[in-house]
Amino acid sequence: MDLRHLRAFATIVDAGGFARAVASLRLSQPALSRQIGALEAELGVRLFDRIGRGVRLTAEGEDLLRRARRLLADADSLGERAQALKGGQTGVLRVGATPQAIETLLARLLPHYRRRHPGVEVHLVEDGGVRLPARLEHGDVHVALMPAGEARFQWRLLAPLYVLAVMTKSHASSRRATVEIDELADTPLLLLRREFGSRQWFDAACQTAHIRPHVLLESGAPPTLVELAQAGYGVAIVPSNVRIPRGRLRAIPIVQRGAPIGRWLSIAWDPRRFLAPYAEQFVTELVALARRSDARPASIRRAPSMPRPKQPGE
Repeated sequence: MDLRHLRAFATIVDAGGFARAVASLRLSQPALSRQIGALEAELGVRLFDRIGRGVRLTAEGEDLLRRARRLLADADSLGERAQALKGGQTGVLRVGATPQAIETLLARLLPHYRRRHPGVEVHLVEDGGVRLPARLEHGDVHVALMPAGEARFQWRLLAPLYVLAVMTKSHASSRRATVEIDELADTPLLLLRREFGSRQWFDAACQTAHIRPHVLLESGAPPTLVELAQAGYGVAIVPSNVRIPRGRLRAIPIVQRGAPIGRWLSIAWDPRRFLAPYAEQFVTELVALARRSDARPASIRRAPSMPRPKQPGE
């Protein structure tokens, strides 16, 4: 059904006749008559009774007018919604991230983003860093906070992620600026599960150093490992975006022959899919937040520099 015909129908009623409606619609009277004739033919009922030079709604026309107005209102609303979406003002944004990235980075951004973009609803999808690329590729999320370097995605750098050894201040290595991975060979360790990227980096470094780590616990909850380390149960191996409480703990970057173990964190999206303007704004605001000095954990401020990967297009 042509919405122009429905709009002409409603305008004739509002204007009080064909003659006044043509000026509002900027049509000739014959063209307007043809539109109403086409609408009546499509609906199979007469909408107007012609009385002299005037018209009057039929009973069927009165009933259909109410429905036509609802359709026109819905169409107008749809157009306004599309314009808002085009302008990045409203929509749903699905963001994939690890629990530690949600806690330490996204939790800082979301209240400010919501105030600036009240029409955008952000849905968080929590997963390990190893599985996030697949979620992004399958369209489960629009953007994902994940290790940089995936050639199939577009991405922007956020911050370096170091693998840390978290221990009590009474531990023998607690006063060091860094700890070599082979020094952890006989240390009771508290590790994240293998779906976490930092666990894979740590395992790869252990394999290169020919070390078999002494694992007391594998967990999917970084705060659990930190709490156990604080209790003196072992040394927790976690990425540097895990929140470390001040007090009895030290978080020390792990190195291999002086080089840090870790990767750069990025916010990535699939270039094959449309990225809404409000998603682009989310990326820009998150990058700006991550670059602020107060967003950098104290535990890595004196860590060895981590090489920056080249971003797409560089």
